Amino acid sequence: MILLLKKDREALGILYNKYSSALYGVIKRIIKNDALAEETLQDAFIKIWNRIENYDSTKGRLFTWMLNVTRNLAIDKMRSKEISKQSKTGSLENIVSKVENRAAFELPIEVIGIQEILLRLPDEQKFVVEHLYLKGYTQAELAEEFDIPLGTVKTRLRLAMLLLREIFQVS
Repeated sequence: MILLLKKDREALGILYNKYSSALYGVIKRIIKNDALAEETLQDAFIKIWNRIENYDSTKGRLFTWMLNVTRNLAIDKMRSKEISKQSKTGSLENIVSKVENRAAFELPIEVIGIQEILLRLPDEQKFVVEHLYLKGYTQAELAEEFDIPLGTVKTRLRLAMLLLREIFQVS
């Protein structure tokens, strides 16, 4: 961490070697296009590098922070005009690929060290947290794909976050 804050390039290389495949998996859950996913991974590491001083170890692990930065960047990329135009002209093959690959890039939760904590959540809340934060769904996608009202998804997430705050304050 000290080397990263000093902008040591070797530290960035170590960070990339250790976490790039896991972060790429998260990106691929959100962005199906390989070229855009690779570009987003590069953008994520640039953003992590430029904003490493924003990481606060009292709020969580470095990987979790990196995961959130990457996930948010991928979601922003999908909402961009570039992707919007591309998806309007996309072929049926891309849509089928999206459905088939939905389970292909799941991030094992033991990788980020929260498996035991998620087990403390009620099943409905655990399901929502896993899909939103570990599998790259947006709230709207989760609601649509699993036929759950959007308000219910938001409520379950809010309740899960409140419970997780309590759990972390006790730990």
